Amino acid sequence: MTASMESHCISFREVPHTSKLFSAFLDDFDCVALYYAHPPTLAGVEAGAKEIRFDPGVRRRVAEILRAQNRRFGAGNQLDGATARNLDRLAAGAAAIVTGQQVGLFSGPAYTFYKALSAVRCAEEVTERGTDAVPIFWLATEDHDLAEINHAFWNPRNGLARYDLPSRTEDEGRCVGEVPLGEAAQSLVSTAAQTLDGPFAEMVTRALHESYAPGETYGSAFGKLMSRLLAGRGIVFIDPLDPELQALCAPVYSRALNESGTLRDALLARSKELESAGFHVQVKVTHETTLLFCNVAGRREPLHGRNGGFVAGESEFSPEQLAAAVEKTPHLFTPNALLRPVVQDALLPTAAYIGGPAEIAYFAQSQVIYRRLLDRMPAVLPRASFTIVEPPIARFLAQYGLEVRDILAGSQHVRTCMERKSLSGGLSAQFDSGEESLRNLLRSYEEPLARLDSTLVEALHSLEQKMLHQFSQLKGKVGRAENFRTGVLDRHEKILLDSLYPDGELQERTLCALPMLAAYGPELLDDLTRRSSIGNSAGGSSCAHKHQVLSR
Repeated sequence: MTASMESHCISFREVPHTSKLFSAFLDDFDCVALYYAHPPTLAGVEAGAKEIRFDPGVRRRVAEILRAQNRRFGAGNQLDGATARNLDRLAAGAAAIVTGQQVGLFSGPAYTFYKALSAVRCAEEVTERGTDAVPIFWLATEDHDLAEINHAFWNPRNGLARYDLPSRTEDEGRCVGEVPLGEAAQSLVSTAAQTLDGPFAEMVTRALHESYAPGETYGSAFGKLMSRLLAGRGIVFIDPLDPELQALCAPVYSRALNESGTLRDALLARSKELESAGFHVQVKVTHETTLLFCNVAGRREPLHGRNGGFVAGESEFSPEQLAAAVEKTPHLFTPNALLRPVVQDALLPTAAYIGGPAEIAYFAQSQVIYRRLLDRMPAVLPRASFTIVEPPIARFLAQYGLEVRDILAGSQHVRTCMERKSLSGGLSAQFDSGEESLRNLLRSYEEPLARLDSTLVEALHSLEQKMLHQFSQLKGKVGRAENFRTGVLDRHEKILLDSLYPDGELQERTLCALPMLAAYGPELLDDLTRRSSIGNSAGGSSCAHKHQVLSR
């Protein structure tokens, strides 16, 4: 497939639900530069790398911890050779190109892979330009919203399917990286794997069975699956729930608590700035907000400031009690979405973070935390974004004269276009001929009416538009009548939307990539990596800052 893939780009301004902040970040960075440290370019990454001041002892210790983690993720508890070499480079002084994602079932939405490949390509490009860099993938195991990650949508040959792993009441509110999969995982893997089709289906099936065993957690299973399917690309995976890593985070947690009032005021001021500029605020900040969660009776509870002390769930702490708890039991604390990147960069020598639209919005708020706690901030880059049009879907698009832009316009627009194209050959030709005859008839009146009264020509043109509109409406009704008899349009519309715009979202945000990997294998990943280039572009001048549509 990949050798003959064609591509074109769509501006995110044409993609539904794109926020004003994300559009400005891509197309007019100057108007949002105040909220970021560096522009989203390779030069910006290099500038971020030059600001790194990282303790060599911490660097070596983190590399040792990651070596042990990635050995556990690797097939047969063996460290992938490319990953081992990158860990050596990290320990010796290389910068980190970081991305990350929730540990969704079966790898979650396809953009999980696109993030990883974007980090690989960015690290390659930065290294080629003289700044040694390695790709690192942060597993968001500390999140506690199990309902967001315990399912996956596949769109194999036999149609769209949702796979859910049942949740237990006792797992509600826990960090998902600690939640065991249970016995139901094996049967779910078997059910899902049966729908895989293609020359690489066995490879994907084997990776699923090796990763999603009953004794694994959502975090360990995700790490193992990604490590297997992305083997040889040098990606270093990091699980922040590791107690040794959490101990290294304690100083950041302590400062976040000690300066919680100052940080809260800065975040409230930043929220006002963003809203005054017409942008949205990704994370709501209140006068009780702190930047931490606390594990209370096995549940991850937000920590609030209240009456001079702190509250988490039903537990109350004085400032002194909380400070002692952070020092003695840092593993009971995790950062919120705004502090998380700062904690990440206290552990890693990060030159750039590669994120999606929501994460890029987080950083617009987190910048004030970086400034206070870390005194440096990496460049922030958009991940590569793809819609992959497989050959059967490409044929349906051609049959109805549709483009992916039409699909993004929604089901009503798609159906109208399909109805106009679905008439039987003879009737369709008759409508086309009749439309042309109508245009010619009305055109023949232009000259004599102009001689009589020029204003009548404008009235004629208005009449023409109304008549052609009614003619088009009639054509659509005829198409619907034909479809009522056959049901073909219903089936074809569902196939197109399920594949390209499921549930009114971009393909990459809903569908899992595993069925495509089963069909096209590592060659697809190689091609997507090449197409994830950041290059030297800025201001949206290349596909690096646009949505890419790939098809045959």
